[in-house]
Formats: sequence, structure tokens, C-alpha cells
Amino acid sequence: MRTIPVKLLIILCSVFLLNGCWDTKDINHRSLPIVMGVAMEDDQYNIHLQIPDPGTDTMQVRIVSETGETVSKAVDKLSADMESRIDLLHVKVIVIEKELAKEGGKDLISGFMRAREVSPKALVVVSDEEIESFFSNLNNTTDPQGTTLFDFFDKDAGWSPQIALTRVWEVYRSIHSFTRDVALPIIKSGDSTVIDHLGSAVIKNGRMVERIDEEETLLINAFHEESTHGKVEVMEEATVLIVGNTMDHKSRYIDQVPYLNSQLHLKVVLLETRGNPTDKEIRTSLETQLTNRFNEMFTKLQESKADVLGLGQYFREIPREELKKWRSEHYPKLKMEFEVHVVIRNEGQLKLGGD
Repeated sequence: MRTIPVKLLIILCSVFLLNGCWDTKDINHRSLPIVMGVAMEDDQYNIHLQIPDPGTDTMQVRIVSETGETVSKAVDKLSADMESRIDLLHVKVIVIEKELAKEGGKDLISGFMRAREVSPKALVVVSDEEIESFFSNLNNTTDPQGTTLFDFFDKDAGWSPQIALTRVWEVYRSIHSFTRDVALPIIKSGDSTVIDHLGSAVIKNGRMVERIDEEETLLINAFHEESTHGKVEVMEEATVLIVGNTMDHKSRYIDQVPYLNSQLHLKVVLLETRGNPTDKEIRTSLETQLTNRFNEMFTKLQESKADVLGLGQYFREIPREELKKWRSEHYPKLKMEFEVHVVIRNEGQLKLGGD
């Protein structure tokens, strides 16, 4: 009797261990939402999805909605009622209704990270109007590809430096961080434009605790060294275009009191002047304007104990057990000195007065 070779026996046994592809779905039988809206309604999540629906000659966009005890449950209900399976991995923007943001989205964000059905790189924004109304207006004004909202936040398309960019993983990190909170852009459907940007929501421990305007959001982006290139600042003396920004920080911790000196270095180009201001007058005016704006914003953030600037990151000498109390004990006592230094890189054809 011939024996089966050992190698052949191993190959035969391996065949039975293969999982195969029994649970895969052809891409033609999957729906790929680009935008997800989330609201809370009677302890149920109200989910809206914007789904591009390719046709023979044109691309259409449809809005579907469902409720459920969890986001996954609501999506499963939608999948059961549709001709194709919903795949959330292609969701680019998650819109959270303002009321839910105020109540707290900790469970929502944790669910996204745990289930891994939504990409952790998806952008998170807050809607200043009811989610149903927002999606209805969005559907009436969106482009055929259904990417209008995503393009609004895309740095290669419609993004502006006074708009916060925060992703799912960053919100999740802030929920579990002692020293770092986040800002989410606040939007609503526009009248003459598709989207109106209304500033940012300050999120602390997953809950909206404060609201800041566009100009203050610009300073937060500059503080984190996000590019502010292209932002126009208007003053009484002149109008300038910001073309570069960097930050320097020096921290000290003396007698249980944190001190921080932060310097914002800006490079600007003159666009126009009023009267005949000098170079020094323009620089002083811009430095004063931005410094006052930052101090007003920092006072609001400190009162709400929300460290959206991540200032606790600069005090690593504080023991970990004490760092847990950063927001409640150390942050309110922080003494901060903020300075702005402006360099006018190009005066163009403008004539300035002598210093």
C-alpha cells in the first residue's frame, strides 16, 4: 500500500483551513456613502446618509435615513431595506447635530473607533440646524458627484485657514487625554452658497462647552502651525495677506503655577493701504489686533476649562498623577504671555511713509 507523501498531506489539510471569500460583496452591490449625519431623537440615533448613485449616463445623489439604538443598528436596518449593502468605510464627513454635540458624543465617537466601520480619518463637524433640514438643503444644492461638503474641507479645494479640521481619531484622543481638547467647525446650509461656516465648537471630554468665531479659529490653527497662508487681515491702516506662520514656546513651572510664553511669527504681503501709514504702524496695528483677539479667546477657553490649544503638552515636568488634574487645577492658574511678530515680506507697488 502506497503512503501519501507528507508534503501532499499538508497541502490537503491546508485546503480545509482556508476561509474562502464567501462573505465578500461585489462593489456593484455596495452603497458607499460620502457624508453621514447623526442626531439623537428619543434616545435613538437618527442617521442620515448621502449616497452617490451612479447611473448609465449621470451621477445622482440620494439621501436615506433610519433610527436605531446604535449607529450600527440603524445602518443594518437601511441595508436590509436597500438593494445593496452599505459600506461606511468611504464616509468622508460626519455631521453631528448641535444638540447632540452639547449633550455629548463620547459614546458615538467611541463606537466609531470600536466598530471600525467608519474611517478614523473622517472629518467631524457640527450642524447648527436640524440634521434633517441640513441634508434636505444639501441634497437640493449639491453637485452631481455628491462631494460638495467634502470639498469644502479639502485643502486642495475649498478649505480656508479659519476653518478647523478635526478627524474622528483626534476627537477620540481628546476624550481620553488629560491635556488636549479639540475644535469642530460649525456649519449650516447657506442661502447664496451651499455651506455657511459659523466658527467652531470647543469640545471638552466629548461635549460642546464653548463656541468661538472664525477669526479665533484662525489663531488656533496658527498656534498648531497649520498653514494660515491665504488669509486676509483687514485693519484701519492697511489690508495684508498672510503667507507664512511659525510658533515658538517657552514654558516654566514655578511654585505650582504654570507660565507659558508663546510667540507667533507671521510673514505678510501688503495688498492695500489707507492714507500713508508707515511700515512700523502697519506692523504694530496687526500685532496689536491679533494679540488682543488671542487674549480674549484665551480668557473664554480658560473659563470653560477647555484646553483646545493643548497647552498642557508643554508642561511635561508635571507628574502624571498631577497632570490628571490639568484642566481642573493647573490650567485655570496658567499665566500666558502671547506675542505676535510681523514681517512685511513684500510691499508691492504701494508707497509707505517713512518710519
